[in-house]
Amino acid sequence: MADEYYTLLGVAKSASADDLKKAYRKKAMEFHPDRNPGNKEAEEKFKKVSRAYEILGDEAKRKLYDQHGEAAFDPNMGGGAGRGPAGGGFRGADPRDIFEQMFGGGGGSFGDMFGGGGGGQGHDNAGEDLRVDLKISLEEAAEGVERKIPYRKHVACAKCSGSGAEAGAKKTRCPTCHGHGQVVRSQGFFSMKQTCPSCAGEGERIDKPCKSCSGEGRMVAESTVSLRIPPGVDTGTKLRSTGNGSAGRRGASAGDLYVYITVNEHELFERDGDDLACSVPVKFSIAALGGKIVVPKLKGKTNLNIPAGTQGGTIFRLRGEGMPPLRGSTSGDLLVRVDIDVPKKMTDKEKEALKAYAAACGDEAAPVSESWRSKFKKFFP
Repeated sequence: MADEYYTLLGVAKSASADDLKKAYRKKAMEFHPDRNPGNKEAEEKFKKVSRAYEILGDEAKRKLYDQHGEAAFDPNMGGGAGRGPAGGGFRGADPRDIFEQMFGGGGGSFGDMFGGGGGGQGHDNAGEDLRVDLKISLEEAAEGVERKIPYRKHVACAKCSGSGAEAGAKKTRCPTCHGHGQVVRSQGFFSMKQTCPSCAGEGERIDKPCKSCSGEGRMVAESTVSLRIPPGVDTGTKLRSTGNGSAGRRGASAGDLYVYITVNEHELFERDGDDLACSVPVKFSIAALGGKIVVPKLKGKTNLNIPAGTQGGTIFRLRGEGMPPLRGSTSGDLLVRVDIDVPKKMTDKEKEALKAYAAACGDEAAPVSESWRSKFKKFFP
C-alpha cells in the first residue's frame, strides 16, 4: 500500500522533509541494533524504517512511491521504475549507512553518534581508567581519613614530553585511515569501527619515534596520590580521582583513578548501613533489679539505664550514635543488645544465696516460666 512507509515512520502523507527526518531519527534510535543487541525484531524494524526513509527522503523517489507504491522500486516488476535513476536505491544500501548519512557518525557505532565518544584522532589514545582497592578500619570510615595511595600507571615520557617523537621528527597523515585513526570493517549487515592497524589509532605517522617510549609518548612508572576518604564510606564505596589514571598516548587525555573501599570487620561492632550494633553482657542481678551499665561507642563510652526485669535479647537504641551518613544529614543509631551474664564459677556463699532465692521463687517446682508454659501449653500434658 502506498501509505505503508508513512505508517512505519508515523507521519502523514503530507509530512514535510523535516518532519520525515525527525520521525526517522526517532524510530531509528529506538530500533538501532546497537541499542537492542541480539533483538532480531528490533533489527528488522530498523531495516524497515531505514528503507522507508531512504525512499521518502528523496523527492523523486517519494513521487514514484506515492504513485506506484513499493513496486516502483522492484526491478522484477514489469513497470521497470526501479531501473531508473530514482529507483532501486535501497536495494544496495546498508541501513546503517543511511542512518549515518542523515545524522553523522561515519563508522556504525551507535554510542559515537549519540555522545558515547568521538571518532578519530585522540579518542582511542585516551589513558586507561585504573582501579585500586583500599582497606580501612571502621574508625577511619567513621571519622574520614587522608591516605597516600601508591600504584603504577602510565606517565608522559620525560624525553619527548609525551609527543612520542624525537626532536625534529616529521608527522604525516596515515594513508590507511586518512587521519581518522579508525577504519570501518563491514560484515554483512553490521559495520564496526576498529583502531587503524597502520597507525595504532593515531591518525598520523612519525618518521622518527621517540626511542625512550617507542613512539607511544608514555611510560609505566610508580605514582602516589593523596586521597581524602570522606566519613560514612562503606564496603563497596567507589571514589574517583579525576585525571589520576594512566596518561594518554601522545598527549591524549588521562584516565581516572577509581578507589574501591573495603571496611575491615570490627572486633566489637557490627555494621548495618549507618547503624552499628553490639552485644553487652549484663549481670542477672542488674537485669532483674535494674541499674546502670557503661556501654562502648565507636568513640568513647556512655551510660545506659537498664530497667528492672530486662530480659536477655532486649535491644536498646541509642539515637545518632552510629555511623555518619555519606550522603544526607542524619547519623545512624547504636543498637545495644543485652545478653544475660550467667556465671560459670560461684563461691559457696554465692551458691547458698542463689539457692535461697530459687527456693523463695519456687524455681525447683516450676523451672520454666508460667507465661511460656501458657503460650505453648499444647506441648505439655
